[in-house]
Amino acid sequence: MAADARLEARITREQKELVQRAAALEGRTLTELVVRSAQQAAELTINRHEQAVLTARNGQAFVRALLEPRPPNQALRDAAAHYRRVMHSG
Repeated sequence: MAADARLEARITREQKELVQRAAALEGRTLTELVVRSAQQAAELTINRHEQAVLTARNGQAFVRALLEPRPPNQALRDAAAHYRRVMHSG
């Protein structure tokens, strides 16, 4: 995929030296290191946010199921009857 968008940032001289050193240690260009690191940080942030939202949504669904249980369907009633027959036939 061709990179056609630009991103600019102002950083201190010390930050630039640090990032350049890290890039050199990995055998990457400064741009490659910064882009890869920014993408990884963005993906991690998005994943954490999505997990938190899903966790909250799942928690709400769980509480709703406890407070407003649905009546058992035929498959559950059949399973309960089977369990009683098997466990009490001893």
